[in-house]
Amino acid sequence: MANVAATLKVLNTTVGRDKVYRATQYFARFFAWYLISRGRKVEAVRWNALKGHLAIARKLLCLGKPLEHLQAALRAAQTTGDLKEQLTTIARQLGYFGYLTYDAVAWANTVRFISLKPETSQKVQKIANRFWLAGILFSITHAVFKAGRLTKEARELRGLDEKNVGEQNARKSQLRALCTTRAATRHQFVIDIFDVWLPASNLGLVNINDGVLGIFGLISSVLALQTQWLAVNVTK
Repeated sequence: MANVAATLKVLNTTVGRDKVYRATQYFARFFAWYLISRGRKVEAVRWNALKGHLAIARKLLCLGKPLEHLQAALRAAQTTGDLKEQLTTIARQLGYFGYLTYDAVAWANTVRFISLKPETSQKVQKIANRFWLAGILFSITHAVFKAGRLTKEARELRGLDEKNVGEQNARKSQLRALCTTRAATRHQFVIDIFDVWLPASNLGLVNINDGVLGIFGLISSVLALQTQWLAVNVTK
């Protein structure tokens, strides 16, 4: 019962549902490729259809997300801290803002809410993928800078020589917090490493088949779902 309740809590969030849909979408992409590679094209039709419909559904779920990323960029601009981390955070959020904005236009054209010429539609999708790629690359850069700073701070804390129990306990608490933050940073870094190939492939920068891209998308979706599971179910 506890696992069922925890699962329902995750699925009760928009992010949780999106990650489940995304994992299913990319599994369908992989499985359709697998069936086609085995010459079973008729069986692959249903999986390609599932992939396409889930992609459209997820775009609908993300219609309000551009404003969230714009707000996050504005908040980051008002914070103080490491300048490199601040700039890469702003750039990352603006990248995702641009990506989801153009992706919403592409969705509106797909469902025929608006009508774009084929060349305009292709241009919109290309710009969306450029913003997506930029957002992920800035996210990876941010993770590298942040991980370096956290490692340095942890090393400095371990080098301190506290003389009373209170200071030792405070140091241990700070080290635990740093380790937790560093683990979360590494987790997001791994997600980004898998995801970066998706827009890069869409833009023709790399040549990777749908099977590999499907596996990459599935792995990153499961990892992101794990993050959401912990955020919803772990008491801090």
